[in-house]
Amino acid sequence: MDMPLQQRPTAGQRALAASVARSESTYGAAVTHVEARAYTDPVRFAAEKAAIFGRLPQVIAPSALLPRSGMAVPHDGFGVPLLLTRDKSGRAHVFFNVCRHRGTRLVEGCDAMAAPRLVCPYHAWSYALDGALVGLPRTDSFPGLEKQAHGLRELPCREAGGLIWFAFENADLSEAEALSPEFDAFGLGDHHLYKRRIHDVAGNWKLIMDAFLEGYHVQRLHSRTIGRFFADGVSAADTIGRHQRSAVGRSEHLALVDPEDLAAVRGAITFAYQLFPATVIVVSPDYVNLMVLMPQASGRTLVEDFMLVPRPPETEEEEEHWAKSWALLDQGVFGGEDFRAAALGQQGLESGALDTLTLGTLETGIRYFHDAVEAALDDP
Repeated sequence: MDMPLQQRPTAGQRALAASVARSESTYGAAVTHVEARAYTDPVRFAAEKAAIFGRLPQVIAPSALLPRSGMAVPHDGFGVPLLLTRDKSGRAHVFFNVCRHRGTRLVEGCDAMAAPRLVCPYHAWSYALDGALVGLPRTDSFPGLEKQAHGLRELPCREAGGLIWFAFENADLSEAEALSPEFDAFGLGDHHLYKRRIHDVAGNWKLIMDAFLEGYHVQRLHSRTIGRFFADGVSAADTIGRHQRSAVGRSEHLALVDPEDLAAVRGAITFAYQLFPATVIVVSPDYVNLMVLMPQASGRTLVEDFMLVPRPPETEEEEEHWAKSWALLDQGVFGGEDFRAAALGQQGLESGALDTLTLGTLETGIRYFHDAVEAALDDP
């Protein structure tokens, strides 16, 4: 599929592509280890939920989930009822999906909806999509009520680079803007949401993240799907703060493309971003998969996979192309291989057979990620 515009890569994207073209390893030189209890200890999991997911900014959805003003989407993946909206001015918000009257869940379901107002099903208090209370029956029965003090409870939120970030506490969301050039280069904010699906994975959230932090498994785990498209071990990675960026591809293909033409580079390289704490973005040649991990227990994680394409399919041929790509990645590679491997790993680690996991030099990104987790747990 043709990209709508030629995008220019960032300096970091060019550097990674150059490393892959030269078959240079940017990984470590030593074997490292991770404790098995990091994946199985329920006490540690509770600490991660509180210190990391309860405090730090994280991606909740792509901008494409709310493509127009006047839209709302209920979201229950983080264990509390949330509501994403795009108000009439185009601004994205994240609210608690809770009426300020008696605490009733405001919007049911999980699908995107278009609505000028959100009306509570219990007593019909109504809210604009910016959260303001705009109406209630029998106002005479609430003498002295100040509407402006009874808007929906809003969480910190920032939209940048085609991603919607939020936090449960007041947090520094400036990293959303700092990372946005990476995704603006791919035109992510202008993409169309083709499909979304939630996977219920019987594995720790870090086991799932680990799979996207190394290329060592690609030729083995993905031998029946995408392994043939990638040279074994030809990959490069770097960091952007506590986030990671990686590239895997074929050096001989890169030698034939203009390094300033990102669409051409994408034909030879798959870029992946691991946004701390638990978001994965995989950039294929002509579409993007965004995966948001939502930990439920030490051995269970919900993963919402969004497939983003440059524009809505306009022909049967385009629809067939995207449907095939969706089936390959979501059902085959991610659901059938990566998530299955995480579940099998969880089974093995919960047996108590291992005290530590051994990481080779192609798996250094996993150690860096776990160091970031430890630092977040230690941060007062």
